Amino acid sequence: MSKISKFFKGGGSAGSKGRGGPSPQEALARLRETEEMLSKKQEYLETRIERELAVARQHGTKNKRAALQALKRKKRYEKQLNQIDGTLSTIEFQREALENSHTNTEVLKNMGYAAQAMKKVHENMDLDKIDDLMQDITEQQDVAQEISDAISNRATFGDEFDEDELMAELEELEQEELNKGMRDVRLPSVPSTSLPSCPGKMPACHFTFLMIKLCSSTRKRAEDEDEMKKLAAWAS
Repeated sequence: MSKISKFFKGGGSAGSKGRGGPSPQEALARLRETEEMLSKKQEYLETRIERELAVARQHGTKNKRAALQALKRKKRYEKQLNQIDGTLSTIEFQREALENSHTNTEVLKNMGYAAQAMKKVHENMDLDKIDDLMQDITEQQDVAQEISDAISNRATFGDEFDEDELMAELEELEQEELNKGMRDVRLPSVPSTSLPSCPGKMPACHFTFLMIKLCSSTRKRAEDEDEMKKLAAWAS
């Protein structure tokens, strides 16, 4: 067992012993104090190393014995400095591990609180009731969709009539109108006077009269046909 472990196990404060060991905060505080102490020791050793180098340079070959003693002391200080560097690295690693452990503990504790809160929220929830509720919502959505589809469909009023029968009736009406127009046409009466001596030729006045009557009847028939076509287009 390392000295640091022994220190935290049995060398804590009386309050820590009574609680069964130091808390993470107390251990972190002690590790930081140790780091600060070792850092100060590093500064002291670095100062002593520079001083011994200065002594060695001062004596040089003039006083080899004093110069060598100064270099020996510098070597011892350098060795202690290296040991402190290693110790600081170990303490730093332990402090970071302890900080991470403490953080993980707090995270797990908070996650436990959240899990308990979720459990409390779900205590009054019945999965069967939730399934029934979701089924009701789905059914109502289907009903709403059916209503929407029914409203949006094009109205089919009047589509029950047979279109062929309607066209046949329309043709009969058109034929009646044409027959009526033909009945209204009156032919000119036969003149009482004798025809001109020229055989095969009609007088110009009679010919003009006949042409006017014929054109009038043809125009009326064309107008009647146009009216019937408009009526058929409207009915379809």
